[in-house]
Amino acid sequence: MDRENVAYIEVGGRSIAYRLRQGHEPTLVFLPGYASDMEGTKALALDAFAQRRGLAMLRFDYSGTGSSEGRFEDGTLGAWLEESLAAIDQLTSGPLILIGSSMGGWIALHLALLRPERMRALAGIAAAPDFTDWGFADGSEAERQGLAPGFWQSGQQLLLLDKPIAIDCPVRLIHGEQDEEVPLDVAFRTMRALRSADVQLSVLKGGGHRLSEPHQIDAILRTVEELLEPAS
Repeated sequence: MDRENVAYIEVGGRSIAYRLRQGHEPTLVFLPGYASDMEGTKALALDAFAQRRGLAMLRFDYSGTGSSEGRFEDGTLGAWLEESLAAIDQLTSGPLILIGSSMGGWIALHLALLRPERMRALAGIAAAPDFTDWGFADGSEAERQGLAPGFWQSGQQLLLLDKPIAIDCPVRLIHGEQDEEVPLDVAFRTMRALRSADVQLSVLKGGGHRLSEPHQIDAILRTVEELLEPAS
């Protein structure tokens, strides 16, 4: 992996790799999915978009993934949320647009709850809040499917869809019509649970979970472009 321009912060004794692009506010923050990192197709496309627009952008790897230290099997949603919060607190200032992919969408929702005053907007790409709940009947099933038991337990303590989600900023959810990992119903449940009146769900025809095809990336970038426009 190309480690050029990778810097590190320490969070709870864990060394977390990040890339920070300097630029104008609001700062874009990309939150990868489970077992993904900051060098994926969507992350790089968003970084190139930020460069073209002169925007600041932060992307990073959770502990145990990408260029960060640690063992992936030791990772938990709680630890990765802690790392994400530390990253935005220590490395950015001013308003934020959070862009969370799959599990990263779950983390983004928690960040918006923890730092509401900084939220310009939030975009969820195949967002997967509560996947330890709807994806698995219990911890034993999660383990059989390759999900670390510690992660499953941590996720169960951070469920969101069982009550209203007190987020008031604009939210855009982008979901593939044929997503076999995160059912489309999860996107509808998320939309209904959010308190914000400004929530839109875009369903991409024929789209799977990754949403990394060129026309799907274009849809994601158009969504972020829209969120940059001043409120009328």
